[in-house]
Amino acid sequence: MTQYINRAGLQVAENLAQFAEVKALAGTGISADQFWNGLANLLDRFVPENRALLAKRDDLQTQIDEWHKANPGPISDMQEYRNFLHDIGYLVDEPAAFEITTENVDPEIATMAGPQLVVPSLNDRFVLNAANARWGSLYDAFYGTDALDAPPAKPGGYDPVRGAAVIAKAKTLLDEILPLAGKKWAELSDVNANGIPLADPSQYVGHSDKGCLFRHNGLHIEVAFDADHPIGKDDPANISDVLMEAALTTIIDMEDSVAAVDAEDKVLAYTNWLGLMRGDLDASFDKGGKTVSRKANSDRDYLDPEGGAYTLPGRSLMFVRNVGHLMTNPAVLLPDGSEAPEGILDALFTSLCAMHDLKSLGELNNSRTGSIYIVKPKMHGPEECALTNDLFDAVEDILGLTRHTIKVGVMDEERRTSANLAACIHAVKDRIVFINTGFLDRTGDEMHTAMQAGPMIRKGDMKTSSWITAYEARNVQIGLACGLSGKAQIGKGMWAAPDMMADMMEQKIGHPKSGANTAWVPSPTAATLHAIHYHQFDVFARQAEMADEQTPGLDPLLTIPAAPTGHNWSAEEVAEELENNAQGILGYVVRWIDQGIGCSKVPDIHDVGLMEDRATLRISSQHIANWLHHGVCTETQVDAALAKMATKVDEQNAGDPLYEKLEGNCIALKAARALVFEGLEQPSGYTEPLLHKFRLEKKAS
Repeated sequence: MTQYINRAGLQVAENLAQFAEVKALAGTGISADQFWNGLANLLDRFVPENRALLAKRDDLQTQIDEWHKANPGPISDMQEYRNFLHDIGYLVDEPAAFEITTENVDPEIATMAGPQLVVPSLNDRFVLNAANARWGSLYDAFYGTDALDAPPAKPGGYDPVRGAAVIAKAKTLLDEILPLAGKKWAELSDVNANGIPLADPSQYVGHSDKGCLFRHNGLHIEVAFDADHPIGKDDPANISDVLMEAALTTIIDMEDSVAAVDAEDKVLAYTNWLGLMRGDLDASFDKGGKTVSRKANSDRDYLDPEGGAYTLPGRSLMFVRNVGHLMTNPAVLLPDGSEAPEGILDALFTSLCAMHDLKSLGELNNSRTGSIYIVKPKMHGPEECALTNDLFDAVEDILGLTRHTIKVGVMDEERRTSANLAACIHAVKDRIVFINTGFLDRTGDEMHTAMQAGPMIRKGDMKTSSWITAYEARNVQIGLACGLSGKAQIGKGMWAAPDMMADMMEQKIGHPKSGANTAWVPSPTAATLHAIHYHQFDVFARQAEMADEQTPGLDPLLTIPAAPTGHNWSAEEVAEELENNAQGILGYVVRWIDQGIGCSKVPDIHDVGLMEDRATLRISSQHIANWLHHGVCTETQVDAALAKMATKVDEQNAGDPLYEKLEGNCIALKAARALVFEGLEQPSGYTEPLLHKFRLEKKAS
């Protein structure tokens, strides 16, 4: 049972209070009384507004449901539909032309283009790996993945044949990015610190005793030279590695990729964030029978061409993703005994932790411009963005921070936000540093919002539907029109298959080509490889070209992906779709409920490992709920699919010593079933309320 103590009229979990008073407040100049009184006032002010906006979501959904019941099927009159959405306040008027005014933004966000990692905050080892993924070995990335088109490495240690193919590939890439004058990199020999004959000498920016540093398209590359290294000793130029500046930014996630349901979980998330902001987080783990300790990397020191000191960050610039407006958490209870909104707690606690960075209280620094970077997900429309802006104002006042110290990243992942994106950006125009398309959550919200329109097309067909194309294009074009280029990130979504790097290298270059100056990757290795795309394509030049291009209109964005009236799928197609969705639901939910794992590589129905989080779960559960509601399938068919896929998921997890079989696992099975059969009633189709309920039940058991 959680033990509570009174703080400023609030019941605060004892472990959370201890974390705040002993660790988080230390050195900040803020007293415990100031902090708790500030939190009490924050909750007193914003809880009613938060609840009112959630009620408005429900009211709008009810009106949309009734409209679709009266007008079933695909939209026949788009003007009529738009008028209806405008009349009920779902659509708002576009703001007059404006540009964001955000200041004090670090270059990794404002003026550089490169990969972005997202990592669950509850795992100290993972967050340190992500923070340290600012620099990655190109040799390692090619050697260990299918991105290299060469025979796989032979087992039993280093394979020199594979290694030679890696070196050849890397040097060919250097010829493309850092061409030499009159020769190829493979022909280079007898190199000293200033003796590399670049075709463009301005690309050389410095050196250290380990190698030479270059810059291209704003990103750095270090070519390491070491005659004593096992690789370098046999290289004509003694090149031992090529290090890519990779994950420029990392999002430390407290939302979709974690299972944080109570004070114990929140304290762990906040502790890891505090350790990152101080630079003293230490993760120890067993590797090959030995205990290995990991910490955040120090900055990297070089000498510039004139012999002056030149320093580059050794770590990603870190955002923290708070939760959205929906969920509450029992870590803090209000005077009436109800749970506090988790997003309000996150805003204050994560900002307090980040003060250790602003005040240089620890060993390392994150922001060099004195900013705190918070990603805010799952906001519905400009009113909810305005609530976040006001909330961050109030947090700054409690902590004594200059206005707009706290920056915001807006996840464009709900239908009402993407339909009103310019107005959403305007609501946070003085602090916005990020817009990012979340096509997974966006698909879940698309299905739930139009649930009553009819049965949705198959999940796999969603990726090529007209609304997604319009959604992705509008996000970039509206961001550019609002002045984000050179001031903020325009981001794109995750590559979900961490073992399929060859496919990623072929497809993900589409993100920089779209005008996005960042895109999500699932691992440090993927970040190293995706960085190549930003050398191959100049994003900021593309953004300049796009400045006068037309923004796609609302009609394609609002085109609902419902099947044509009267369309029927075969029995085989229905079974295939149900089993695909059921397998994804079970494979994710069983780890979430039983082990508290919010994001992991989950084998799909074809045994391909995919990074799964709550967004993918939202799609699968809403899709089955939609087909059930419209009679495409029956409850009996759904239960049969769940039973069949439970056996498959058990087989896929047979090697996990912590895994509990789904057979007889009542809590995990109940959770999976509830996500489907109660899917229509879940707010916006979100999975969090049910996941939290059953995870708490599991922890209590």
